Amino acid sequence: MLKINGETAEAVGVTVEAHLKENGYSTDRVAVMVNGEILPKSDYAAYKFADGDEVDIVGFVGGG
Repeated sequence: MLKINGETAEAVGVTVEAHLKENGYSTDRVAVMVNGEILPKSDYAAYKFADGDEVDIVGFVGGG
């Protein structure tokens, strides 16, 4: 098990990129932090969530 935005999730072994797409996030408009470290966008396709990970996904919205 891991936590994504404070909620328990069953996404161990899923890549960040796949999780973002499955949950309607645009990879261009989010930042992902794993265990207190910002994950570079270039790692989204390769990084797989591991048991015990603490993940925060922050979406950016434009406004004026």
